[in-house]
Amino acid sequence: MSSAVLKRWEPENAAFWQNEGKSIARRNLWISIPCLTLGFVISVLWSMVTLNLPNAGFTFTKDQLFLLTALPHLSGATLRIFYSFMPSMVGGRKWTTVSTGLLLIPALWLGFAVQDPTTSYPVMLAIALLCGLGSGNFASSMANIAYFFPSKEKGKANGLNAGFGNLGVSLAQLLIPLMITLPLFGAFGGDAQTYLKDGVEKSLWLQNAGFMWVPLIAVATLAAWFGMNDIADARASFAEQAVIFKRRDNWIMCYLYIGTFGSFIGFAGAFALLTKTLFPEIPIAKIAFIGPMIGALIRPIGGMISDKLGGAKVTLGVFFGMAAGVLGVLSALPAKDAAGQLAGGNWTVFLISFLCLFAAAGIGNGSTYKMIPNIFSTLCKREAKGKGEAEEKNAVLRGVKESAAAAGFISAIGAYGGFFIPQSFGLSMKNTGGPEVALYCFLAFYVTCVLITWYFYARKNAPLPC
Repeated sequence: MSSAVLKRWEPENAAFWQNEGKSIARRNLWISIPCLTLGFVISVLWSMVTLNLPNAGFTFTKDQLFLLTALPHLSGATLRIFYSFMPSMVGGRKWTTVSTGLLLIPALWLGFAVQDPTTSYPVMLAIALLCGLGSGNFASSMANIAYFFPSKEKGKANGLNAGFGNLGVSLAQLLIPLMITLPLFGAFGGDAQTYLKDGVEKSLWLQNAGFMWVPLIAVATLAAWFGMNDIADARASFAEQAVIFKRRDNWIMCYLYIGTFGSFIGFAGAFALLTKTLFPEIPIAKIAFIGPMIGALIRPIGGMISDKLGGAKVTLGVFFGMAAGVLGVLSALPAKDAAGQLAGGNWTVFLISFLCLFAAAGIGNGSTYKMIPNIFSTLCKREAKGKGEAEEKNAVLRGVKESAAAAGFISAIGAYGGFFIPQSFGLSMKNTGGPEVALYCFLAFYVTCVLITWYFYARKNAPLPC
């Protein structure tokens, strides 16, 4: 084995953790975070690029633009299913290096493609699908970091990794609108696109949306290779991890995570384009990052609150909050005038309601990831109870492996919300002229999440309180 492979790893051993384990675990975490952040950046590039494609000479329809925004989350969610098992199969260090390096492909291709307004829509769809590589990284990153920390610190470590990783969404939405107005790479970055606004000619370097991340991805890839570790004891075959598919609670948590993370990433992808459609007078490109930033920064707080109150209770409150947020959005929508055009609406209430949705989803992301390791560790311990000390000790390791695999897989299913939410808005707008139908569907979904969380995890005498 190379020196990058940890032959002994006992985070639950207090002496080992203090003397050796803590510093290694933290180093892996602090390298993992920027790698994951860049993954989220790539996954949401289209949420900003679609706002500027018309200015760059492209003539795609609103429906086509919503699809470009949604597709990275469809491919990313699907990739997460496979990514969730990879750290245990090939090693966390190796897989983090490979998965981060792959982000160079969509970043570079998008940078070249947007410079030519004759680039076909199918090519743009292919780039959007490849941007899903960034979303896929979440599953493997969370599964990998879960191995490094003792159970008492998993919530905090997962919260930091996921919270700062999620921050990539708002980072992209904050920086891209600024950087595409500058000749960032000079002659090497390509020519500007020009367009007229209020009779004044403006210049745009839309290619910077992809190119600006290339140096950072290259540095993060090298950092992962030279600075992270593989854990020998964390190795597990797909068959060993596949036991989670037989667990009822795995599928229940998938459903609930669609409601938390699926909402976070779905609203992050759709909010800017939805606002531009409903409130065209609002300079949304300047403020679109605020909601995702709130959701990302509050995620670790959701984990910390759950450490004290219990993940299920916090998650229950989250879904009540999300239902209230949807009602707020519905109350603020513009109505159709006599000519069938959208008019009026309350922008302030609309914005505040969406910010509440982002905050609730962020807290829920933290609380559900507090629930997952508790659930699978408890299940393994229950199965081993009364079968001897050796079996009970082995159950602890099985619980860690199942929790890691489940965390990755649950994140995969939850990420499909990133596809369905923008698509739901697009279909609702196309067929009814407004987003109301989509929002009522979301409201009904959150009500079911309230009932499921209460019945299985939060009520007195729940089957698996956590």
